[in-house]
Amino acid sequence: MDRIIAMNMFVRVVETGSFSAVARELETTQPTVSKNIAELENWLGAKLLSRSTRKLHLTEAGSDYYERCLTILQDIEEAEQNVGQLQTQVKGTIKVSAPVAFGRLCVIPLLHDFFELYPDVRVELTLNDFNVDLVEEGIDLALRMGSLSDSTLIAKKLVSSPMVTVATPTYFQKNGVPQHPRDLKNHDCIIYTGPGKMYEMEYQEDGQPFTVHIKGKLLTNNTEALREALLEGYGAKMVPKWLVGDALESGQLVSVLDEFTPSAHDISAVFLSGRHLPTKARRLIDFLAERLQNLQRII
Repeated sequence: MDRIIAMNMFVRVVETGSFSAVARELETTQPTVSKNIAELENWLGAKLLSRSTRKLHLTEAGSDYYERCLTILQDIEEAEQNVGQLQTQVKGTIKVSAPVAFGRLCVIPLLHDFFELYPDVRVELTLNDFNVDLVEEGIDLALRMGSLSDSTLIAKKLVSSPMVTVATPTYFQKNGVPQHPRDLKNHDCIIYTGPGKMYEMEYQEDGQPFTVHIKGKLLTNNTEALREALLEGYGAKMVPKWLVGDALESGQLVSVLDEFTPSAHDISAVFLSGRHLPTKARRLIDFLAERLQNLQRII
């Protein structure tokens, strides 16, 4: 027995005075209505209705229970309406997960305009270079790089960012400009110890992928530290353009080997499948997709 359904049936029987009328109203059968109310009485251990051949009468317990049911059902209806409004109104907190450098360089600068558009929204931004569990961490949406392997998530592509091999002009003046990716074996490369293969970079030639093995004196597991090391001239590295696009535009870094770089990788917003995504989170996804597309000269 679903007690809420049984309570609603009981209230409507009292108000209509008819089991059959309630059955028609709820598109069920009269025996189903009678069974639910009988089970409700058994659950409560009290008689709610006395039945004569022509009319239904509330017992003393039934009268008290009827008043309480009205309050309970009204509270439930109001709660459902409030939840529905929250789903359609752009207000409340959005919990977002993003890679550290991408969140700092590409998300935070855009949020000023988002808050202007939606002043009743708060964004709780968690930055981590490792993928977090959306369920365990209570995350509404996460920003992910590359292909999506988790089938429990739905992905919406925001933008594509090409891969670029970069270093400072001073570094290349001192060490020479590589003409082919294999020339990088004679260069200092900054080694990223996060997810992926530390001492390999993937290129392609005539549509065929190949691997270049690299070496270097500086190793880091942090993408912001990787960016800073590139700007300081510690070596070369292939990175997504979003990490260094502003530095390329300003001339602090230069890009080489562009004809050998692999396909651009997608930046996507992901969220749990089978779960209704609140309107506020959908608005943030749409906002980021539009603004990141507008920034493609540096992303």
